[in-house]
Amino acid sequence: MSVREQYSESILLPDVLSIRNISDIHSKITALFENNDSVVLDIPDRAEADLSFVQLIEAVRRHAEANDKVLALAAPANGHVLKVLERAGFLEAFSGEDTKFWLHEEVKP
Repeated sequence: MSVREQYSESILLPDVLSIRNISDIHSKITALFENNDSVVLDIPDRAEADLSFVQLIEAVRRHAEANDKVLALAAPANGHVLKVLERAGFLEAFSGEDTKFWLHEEVKP
């Protein structure tokens, strides 16, 4: 077991991932990173999401990377989260790392 795996924590997110509770979600994720090098987000299949959730996850992901920490999704984005990514134009602009993070897919050169 690597050190990162040893200090990994998972969080089950609520069914509503929107501007109304984004501050609470941010606080929970930030608190987990205080004592862990890696945090895994478990997004319920039935979760309803808006753009604020995607923006939060992108910001947390970049902050984690800058601090030598890892943020991961337990499963590829689907349902409402995937629809938000599509509608906002994220999918077309994804880098290989973005595709790996959000969709759990490797991009072949």
